[in-house]
Amino acid sequence: MAEENFSFIRQSIFSSVRANQMTEKEQFVPAHVLIHVLSGSLSVVEADSVHTFEKGNTLFVRRNTLAKFTKYPQHNGEPFKTLSIFIRKTFLLDHLKKEGIAYDPSTDRTTAYCRVKKLPSSAFMDNLFESLRLHFDSGMSLGKELSDIKTREAVLIIRQLDLSLFESLFHFTDPGKIDLEDFMSKNFVFNVPLETFSRMTGRSLSTFKRDFRKIFDEPPSRWLKKKRLEHAYYLIKEKHKAPSDVYLEVGFENLSHFSSSFKEAYGRNPSALNDLHSKAILARER
Repeated sequence: MAEENFSFIRQSIFSSVRANQMTEKEQFVPAHVLIHVLSGSLSVVEADSVHTFEKGNTLFVRRNTLAKFTKYPQHNGEPFKTLSIFIRKTFLLDHLKKEGIAYDPSTDRTTAYCRVKKLPSSAFMDNLFESLRLHFDSGMSLGKELSDIKTREAVLIIRQLDLSLFESLFHFTDPGKIDLEDFMSKNFVFNVPLETFSRMTGRSLSTFKRDFRKIFDEPPSRWLKKKRLEHAYYLIKEKHKAPSDVYLEVGFENLSHFSSSFKEAYGRNPSALNDLHSKAILARER
């Protein structure tokens, strides 16, 4: 079996298999998604919280969420496996139409809902994902019609399990302007385009850049790099983490770029800072 295999069905229902531990680079979730863990475990790290989901758990991730996803295989060597159902705005609007409900944008709310949530155990949800697993395992193609039926089934099960969550699926309004300084101070480790940051703070890209300069007195790219390096320095020096474990955590894409940027900022490689700690421990033990 290949180390990693992804299967996409009409970009709506998606199977993920991973033999080794992996942290996803893509950290912005553009649509609501239901994720069912078939084996292994999944860690979801937000700016201010950490969630861990085990085999058999089903979680909901709200659209426009920033998070780091780390996949872990089973301790017995069984690969990490999940099935995901993306619930997009176009599908939800069509669902309302089929239910004979007119969508009224004026009823949208920008309430701060829980962005990552474990759903209650449900035989209905388990059966839904088991039927999807059988399709993927057999190599059968769902096709758009069956994919839509399964997505609709998922939405109806959510209504049965959590009415408040179900109703919130249809609140499509993006947030208005929020506190930029507070948001960026909590989310600088997420390696996403500036367009994503601007959208999540309720600004156009040009307004985001202008407001950013007013608050931080430097352009976003320079500030982000500096903050990520400062956080990396802290994690290596004070928390004694290895550079190879830190670079993704603080928002760099690869270790070589992180190492060269770190050396440019601090005059030494991150591994040298790590070595200093090791030598200090050895000196104390003598």
